[in-house]
Amino acid sequence: MISIIIPTYNEEKYIEKSLACFKEKMTIPHEIIICDDRSTDATAEIAREYTDKVIVADIKHPTIAANRNAGATSARGDIFVFMDGDSFIENPDVFFTRALHHFDDPKIVAVTGALNIFPHVKTSSDIVMYAIFNFVHYVKNNILHSGESSGKFQMIRKSAFEKVGGFPDLVTREDALMFKKLAKIGRTVYDNNLVILHNGRRAHKYGWPKLLSIWVVETLWVAFFKKTLIKEWTAVR
Repeated sequence: MISIIIPTYNEEKYIEKSLACFKEKMTIPHEIIICDDRSTDATAEIAREYTDKVIVADIKHPTIAANRNAGATSARGDIFVFMDGDSFIENPDVFFTRALHHFDDPKIVAVTGALNIFPHVKTSSDIVMYAIFNFVHYVKNNILHSGESSGKFQMIRKSAFEKVGGFPDLVTREDALMFKKLAKIGRTVYDNNLVILHNGRRAHKYGWPKLLSIWVVETLWVAFFKKTLIKEWTAVR
């Protein structure tokens, strides 16, 4: 069984579209776990219409990693799928049939896919930037075997997740570091045919130059100081 784990905070505009597709189109055995970080909107109420496994944090977490790890402790599947609240998979049965096939190889510990923006909000800058990101993910996973991925979609063996100790408790870059850790104990794979759509809200809110500068600074800060400069994960949403 697949355990789909989605951390949320004030996702009422997006979460229903993400969850409805699973309910309407997915027949592969799965469970959906929503880890809500004390949303102040109707996120948790909407999520309960699509799954009975909604975990609301006792206290607000400073990191998205804490919410992902909380979901993993409740998961019953052999494969964990981590997605964001605005991530959308158009045809989940076809998507996950292909994704699961990679795990027939026991050396594969994790799979990620191609990121893209919903066509109705996509800009020319989005096209260029995500072409670059996807190429980098392909090279780092399939050629260099060093691991790299976005938290928009990460599919991980439960045993491998537990072996590396879950997500590092960081405000940002926790997703990339997770794949880096996984690449040290097995193989991570990027599959360009696994397409994950989302709304590009951060890039559209901040603009690509500012968002890239935030990512560069945070990447360097983590590399040198083993912690992030930003203190709260909702600050970069």
